[in-house]
Amino acid sequence: MNITKKHSFRGELSVPGDKSISHRGIMFGAISNGLTEVTNFLQGADCLSTISCFRQLGISIENDGSKVLVHGKGLHGLTQSQQILDVGNSGTTARLISGILAGQPFQSTLNGDASIRKRPMNRIFTPLSEMGARFQCWDAGYFPDLYKKTSSGCAPFTIQGSSLRHIHYQSPIASAQVKSAVLLAGLYGDGITKVTEPVLSRNHTELMLAGFGADILSTDTTAAIWPEPKLEGQAIHVPGDISSAAYFIALGLITPNSEILIQNVGINPTRSGILQAALAMGGKITLLNQRTVSGEPAADILVTSSSLHGTTIGGSQIPTLIDELPIIAVMAAFAEGTTIIKDAQELKVKESDRILSVTENLNAMGGKITPTDDGMIIEGGSLLHGTEIKTYQDHRIAMAFCIAGLNAEGETTFDDRNCVTISYPSFYEDLEHLQV
Repeated sequence: MNITKKHSFRGELSVPGDKSISHRGIMFGAISNGLTEVTNFLQGADCLSTISCFRQLGISIENDGSKVLVHGKGLHGLTQSQQILDVGNSGTTARLISGILAGQPFQSTLNGDASIRKRPMNRIFTPLSEMGARFQCWDAGYFPDLYKKTSSGCAPFTIQGSSLRHIHYQSPIASAQVKSAVLLAGLYGDGITKVTEPVLSRNHTELMLAGFGADILSTDTTAAIWPEPKLEGQAIHVPGDISSAAYFIALGLITPNSEILIQNVGINPTRSGILQAALAMGGKITLLNQRTVSGEPAADILVTSSSLHGTTIGGSQIPTLIDELPIIAVMAAFAEGTTIIKDAQELKVKESDRILSVTENLNAMGGKITPTDDGMIIEGGSLLHGTEIKTYQDHRIAMAFCIAGLNAEGETTFDDRNCVTISYPSFYEDLEHLQV
């Protein structure tokens, strides 16, 4: 795929449904009683992995491409899979489903692609083991024969579920996946389970579980859940994913003579840090038609070409924009002055090491970026030129540098264009729709 410089983007679009909310709609519907209908579901590879796993666990799920119907069997209705649960590239699937499986009276084995087999799972093994579940990792080179055990802390791994104890877990990191795994296990506990984070991570689990009927309470950075609720199926309309909208926010800001309206985007404050970062950089962004969609705040986002300047991003901001940091780094390259991204060590354990992959690609395009242990420093204002982008099969790297290529001199190519299907199957078509 070849990308060349464009001079204007205008129009309206709707981005796919939120990935985090789509995952949770399937999972929570599966352990609820009755029918859950999920509309605007993200038909990306990660979310389809979640559907596949729950089908293997005995849940009937219909997916016609426009809506998903989940025929839930209640909190204790799952049955043991006779096959390995393949989570594909999805860390959300792996970690959240582990919280549910920890409370089941059977054993489950999870595996995924090469990226998943490098991503840290000890962060969920620790609290779930404290609650009573047992985990065993296996050497991927010997898998699936399952005769060489390891302590790698990565997939493939086996979960032996059990009757769970309640805990108050002091999480060392702000992670919605860790928090969600513990809260979901807490549904099967013997008392109130709590999770306290250093700063608040995204709260989709707390909002959605409450909508399904769970007894859950959030106070500051602590979430508490009561065991054995009667969850009832719901109708869920998934708002557009702000992580997907971020690429068009950046495109509209850095491309001259551009104005883009992105419709029906989720703006949950635990996820919308990209908006605050863009505003801090001088971006012209207007929120229109603000409303609530299935318990989540949403709006239409109007973006206009802007002269951006550097800023500093760190601390409690990071959990609200962790997935958007690659495209923020691209925005920073087109801004005047210096942008500092710090406190973002989590970038190293995403689908790729995103400190490495962003730095390597932006420097190859002629940008000035210095990696740090917990982020990067970007000197804006350099004239970028096309190059071959190494995506590391990371969808967010591919999309971020597609936006960079559309504003760079010469031709930009990619070693893997198809990895965007993980979260945004129609990305390239939507880009073409906006070209003037």
